[in-house]
Amino acid sequence: MPAISAYDSHSEGPEYVGIRFCLECNNMLYPKEDKENKVLLYACRNCDYKQLAPSNCIYVNKIMHEIDELTHIVSDVVSDPTLPRGEDHPCPKCNHREAIFFQAQTRRAEEEMRLYYVCTNTHCGHRWTE
Repeated sequence: MPAISAYDSHSEGPEYVGIRFCLECNNMLYPKEDKENKVLLYACRNCDYKQLAPSNCIYVNKIMHEIDELTHIVSDVVSDPTLPRGEDHPCPKCNHREAIFFQAQTRRAEEEMRLYYVCTNTHCGHRWTE
């Protein structure tokens, strides 16, 4: 008869889904449905070891990325007459001399204030920061 152990994990919770290993042969455990008892198990493919799954979640896909701040800048800001214009920072994409620039505050306190530039060339509209 295969060994079945209950997996008790109060600290991990249903958000954490890690790799589990067989306590008998140290091979990886795979999710397996016990249709008779209608429970989810983790079972070893090399021996008969099985353990009850702590939750019905077997995989979590956490997408962790930061949104690029430059994508939030609309290229129509070049028509804003209140924004300063300068020729000190040519566009790195089309080499047009004039660009508008402004300073935007970030939500993160650890970051410093940065200048954002938008090319005034109507055919370019490239956005960059330094």
